[in-house]
Amino acid sequence: VEHLISKIEGDIFMLRSICLSLTVAFLVGCSSAPKQPIMTPLEIQSLQTRDYEHSKEIVFASVTSVFQDLGYTISNADFQTGLIYAESASKSNKVLKFLIGMTQVEKTKATAFVEQIKNKTKVRLNFVLVQKESSAYGRDDQDDTALLDGKLYEAAFERIDSAIFLRVGTQ
Repeated sequence: VEHLISKIEGDIFMLRSICLSLTVAFLVGCSSAPKQPIMTPLEIQSLQTRDYEHSKEIVFASVTSVFQDLGYTISNADFQTGLIYAESASKSNKVLKFLIGMTQVEKTKATAFVEQIKNKTKVRLNFVLVQKESSAYGRDDQDDTALLDGKLYEAAFERIDSAIFLRVGTQ
């Protein structure tokens, strides 16, 4: 009887292992970076850049404010260089962590370059999806994918337009 119970327990363990392996394969196979359109460098620059007829001070402050409004944490902002670095909060795949001890974390990094050219201020935004994985055995992997969705940039620039309008209106 003990031998039979031991065999059944072994079969149950093997069945659980197979189910876990299939679940992990399914979850990992389903999580991939968004499909990116094929764009020329000039198209990318056009997507990511806008000109404003306001001072660098107003535009720089507005871009910084919009990043914060969108939930980003400003990691560095330097008015002299015009560079703003920000990143979103991280999202973790808790199912993978629970099932197999593998961590999978995702966040978005954003940068802005604000420069004064004659009587205009130029803003170039860049959003990058950062996906990190690490296993219980110390293996680390990271994929950085430029986000080139026109709707994302249009929404960000619309918010910057509004922030500039409000900032100019209060001066």
